[in-house]
Amino acid sequence: MDVLSDVIAVMRVGRPVSARVRRHAPWGRRYPASPGAAFHVVLQGTCWLLPANGVPVALSPGDVVLLPRAIDHALADLPSSPLTETCCVPDPDRPSFENREEFPPGAAGLAAGLSSVTLCGAYQFHDSLAHPLLSGLPEIVHVPAKPGHHAELRAAVELLGAELENPRIGAGAAVPALLDVLLLYVLRAWFADQPVPGTTSGWAVALSDPAIITALSGIHDDPSRSWTVEELGKRSGLSRTAFARRFTALVGRPPLAYLTWWRMVLAQRLLRASELPLSVVAREVGYTSEFAFANAFKREHGIAPGRYRRQGRTTA
Repeated sequence: MDVLSDVIAVMRVGRPVSARVRRHAPWGRRYPASPGAAFHVVLQGTCWLLPANGVPVALSPGDVVLLPRAIDHALADLPSSPLTETCCVPDPDRPSFENREEFPPGAAGLAAGLSSVTLCGAYQFHDSLAHPLLSGLPEIVHVPAKPGHHAELRAAVELLGAELENPRIGAGAAVPALLDVLLLYVLRAWFADQPVPGTTSGWAVALSDPAIITALSGIHDDPSRSWTVEELGKRSGLSRTAFARRFTALVGRPPLAYLTWWRMVLAQRLLRASELPLSVVAREVGYTSEFAFANAFKREHGIAPGRYRRQGRTTA
């Protein structure tokens, strides 16, 4: 896997949920913070994103907004419209999508104002598996629709809108798949628009740096390998010292510290999602000794791997 796909695959829990809604002005809907990431796509008309603590953001047709940490926010036809209801996405334990129409109180049909069609939903992420690539994103990732920019994202939005507007046989498989594609394309588009001039650190820069992405790809492709800084540097075409300095500056951790951390993230997932013996989990993430693995896991997470697995079962 490439780094972005790998990160999302590890963090994701369950399937995305969504709702396509045509709303007639005046309207305003609150969205409370919830685990995972919220998203909004404007399919038709215009509206405003209203962060609980922030400046309103005008949204136009084709605009996509991702809120990686699902902060309290609202959508409305105008910033001044009253927020009269709390709107929640469908239950994540029952993956589904909805298609509905809403009118302001006392209005219907021709009596209603201009309409906006939005796609709202959520991706469920496991908080303890958060990767800095995503946790380092701003609270609001806004990818505006611009002619000639991010054609793949525009195509995904159009396909998703068409599928939801007129659900046909196979929609239950098509919609979640398109929502997965949407998430990848939103992140790809945002990272492609970075870094801004003068930026010298951070994941946006790391993902565009050939040497660093080569090293990261090696770690993610084969995390159980006994990587050394020299080997990663050689793979990246840099000296050991130059590679270690650049990797640490961009990624935020030294190469082997990142390797160990990523191994422990993978171990968390295996412990929660499988019944593999600890010795097998240890080998899967690069440890020949169960004892060495247990010590590394406890140093990273403050809890022994066996206890971590048992706690996961009791809270599931």
